[in-house]
Amino acid sequence: MPRQSAARASSSAAKNASKEEVREEFGANFVEILIQDTRYSLRVLRKSPGFTTIAVLTLALAIGANAVVFGVLNGMILRPLNVPRAESLYGIEHGNEYNMWESYPDYRDLRDRNRSFDGLAAFSIDQVGLDTGENPSRSWINLVTGNYFDVLRLQPYLGRFFHGSDENGPNSAPYIVLSHSYWHLHFQDDRGVVGRIVRLNNHPFTIIGVAPPEFHGTILFGTPDSFVPMVNQEQVEGKNLLDARATHSVFMVLGHLKTGVTPEQAVADLNSVGSYLEKTYPKDHGSTTFALARPGLYGNYMGSPMRAFLTGLMLLAGLILLAACANLGSLFAARASDRSREVALRLALGASRNRILRQLLTEAVLISLAGGALGLWGSVALLRAVSVWSPFPRFGHFSLPVSPDANVYAMALVLALVSGLLFGIVPLRQVLRANPYQIVKAGPSGTVGRRITLRDLLLAAQIAICAVLVTSSMVAVRGLARSLHSNFGFEPRNTMLLETDLNTLGYGGDNVLEMQRRMIDAVQAIPGVESVGFVGRTPLYGGGFGAPIFTDQTTDLKPSNAVANAMRFNISPEYFRAAGTALLAGRAFSWHDDKDSPRVAVLNRQFAGKIFGSTINAVGRHFKMRDGTRVQVVGVVEDGKYIHLTEDPEPALFLPMLQASISETCLVVRSNRDPQSLAAAIHSTVRGLDRGLPFFIETWNQQMDVALFPSRMATVSLGALGVIGAVLAITGIFGMAAYSVSRRLKELGIRLALGAQPKEVLQAALGRAFKLLAIGSAAGLVLELLATRVLASIVYQATPRDPLVLAGVVIAMLLLGLLATWIPAQRALSVDPLTLLREE
Repeated sequence: MPRQSAARASSSAAKNASKEEVREEFGANFVEILIQDTRYSLRVLRKSPGFTTIAVLTLALAIGANAVVFGVLNGMILRPLNVPRAESLYGIEHGNEYNMWESYPDYRDLRDRNRSFDGLAAFSIDQVGLDTGENPSRSWINLVTGNYFDVLRLQPYLGRFFHGSDENGPNSAPYIVLSHSYWHLHFQDDRGVVGRIVRLNNHPFTIIGVAPPEFHGTILFGTPDSFVPMVNQEQVEGKNLLDARATHSVFMVLGHLKTGVTPEQAVADLNSVGSYLEKTYPKDHGSTTFALARPGLYGNYMGSPMRAFLTGLMLLAGLILLAACANLGSLFAARASDRSREVALRLALGASRNRILRQLLTEAVLISLAGGALGLWGSVALLRAVSVWSPFPRFGHFSLPVSPDANVYAMALVLALVSGLLFGIVPLRQVLRANPYQIVKAGPSGTVGRRITLRDLLLAAQIAICAVLVTSSMVAVRGLARSLHSNFGFEPRNTMLLETDLNTLGYGGDNVLEMQRRMIDAVQAIPGVESVGFVGRTPLYGGGFGAPIFTDQTTDLKPSNAVANAMRFNISPEYFRAAGTALLAGRAFSWHDDKDSPRVAVLNRQFAGKIFGSTINAVGRHFKMRDGTRVQVVGVVEDGKYIHLTEDPEPALFLPMLQASISETCLVVRSNRDPQSLAAAIHSTVRGLDRGLPFFIETWNQQMDVALFPSRMATVSLGALGVIGAVLAITGIFGMAAYSVSRRLKELGIRLALGAQPKEVLQAALGRAFKLLAIGSAAGLVLELLATRVLASIVYQATPRDPLVLAGVVIAMLLLGLLATWIPAQRALSVDPLTLLREE
């Protein structure tokens, strides 16, 4: 009995000890053990400052790149507009056109006949002359419906907003609401501004309120200076389109979906309104279908390209992170191999394999957290700099809303933890299968096996990713070069532009044409000026609203019968010469092509071929405009780019300004004179004509910066990712080559002692690294070729099949390999067999 009692006591003690061990391992002492692991890991990492520094910087680059791209994606796509219930706010766009533009009568029908929205508001963007008591300046405004602020559910920061009840017909609501930033900058936060009178295009408007500081309008890129009721469009813009149902390019419509209504149900509801419009107004509507889109990026017109670009960048940034994890996984595997005797001794002394694995994972997580913190710090600084960067000062408060928020911080933390686990588990198999007796008995290995190892696979994958990134960056550079040397249909070099809107000072009717002619004649007289022309808005800069065109035989002029939808430009005589646009057939306009003469037009080659079959057949022929006017073709010019650089050839129509007067005026001045002195001369000349006229002068190349901005940003972004990928490839190849040489020093020394040539020694030491470089580079090129369509959505005229790109990638990867293996190669060739034998 005593023995049984003792046995029971012993068994109970063993069980309790086991439970205690488990409890200590996972329970009450977990925090203490974690602190011990952390302290030990920090000591180990401090003993290897080179390894630690490289690992932290590698992860900082990768996580920082991902955080920056995600920050832009978050600000531009994921984060909604800063209004209440933003998740239910949608813009309405034409389903087959991907734009949000509507006519005002169509907006009223959509507002009154739909059953899916709590309310629909409309707005448009324009520049006006704003006089606050000092010199008039050009100012960006939003013309909005009276219910705009009510639909968005906003409250004023100061004063009040206007409402639908304030609208009682055209020009009935001369009120203005200032944006908070404009009030802060121009009125120095003066709360007495409410009730003050300012002048918009020489018309008095009363300031009734200030918008809240967090509201920056319903377009992401820029905050308007003020908001004005749409019913006062005639005073603000010099035209009244509130009854022009056929004009579908003026107002953007948005609103909140009712609770419980899905986007699909709303689209079906809107399409029923579209069917009503088709039947009721057949002359103004073809097939009318609608779609919903987020309003901040002009719907899908800019939203789809932006999403494609940022998604592509996010994928490439993800590849950067995978390459970094592969790099660090390879380094960790090599480090675990070097520490095999340490691991074996710890196992022999009774340490559990779980404890050793946890120790290694702790080291990995510490490195990843340090790298993540450093990368996040850099990305936050960069995102904040970008968020206040204004690349186009003339647009006022143009900015990219990419300031970091909690989503960016959370993303960086998740990436850091996941990255640490990814590369930290690479040595898992080594530790689990380690035999301490054999390791201690065998000692350090003097050779490296010929079989393919996990480190080889990781390095090959990393090189492939690098090849993809390098190819993408080179494709971007080639795409930008093509963009800069594309045929725009005009020649921006040696050309100045002066932009103004004569409506800002109350010019109207014949006074507009008279002032435009005076401006042309006065600037033409400036010494050094070769030619001067006028265009309402320049191509690639907001010019060329679409106009339906009908054949001369068409009698039913409804939109579905249009033979083309042409980009329309109003120009003066001499515009083609000033713009450098080649005349292919016929003649240009003259000053005799006025309102008392037959209607005439100049077409581009695409338009002429589409309607008349050829350029030669077009001259002298007729077509019809939307209002039934017959127009005779007097000339044909070369094709060009009119809306954006990536567009396919579009039909374009040029009309004489004397037959279609508009107040928007852009003088195109061609001269070989120094731009700075010419700008001063133009400024002085126009000021002499009207001292109160606000205008803006720049070179055409400076204006082209707006059109080229996406291509340049894509090139910079992809170039930066390519550089990061190249750095990771260099460190990865260098790490493997250095490790291979250090493990085979004895073998290399014996080879040299036996008379091996340097070439043979290098092949033995670095042959595998170069094989992996070749395999990884080839795999990367194949992946890039397969992703041509994705790349083309990111970069204009992008194709990795370009021979120059392929040759550049091959040369770049070869140079990266040579750079990464230079130091290990020098070490391999400098091996002294006698020294090694003495050490042995």
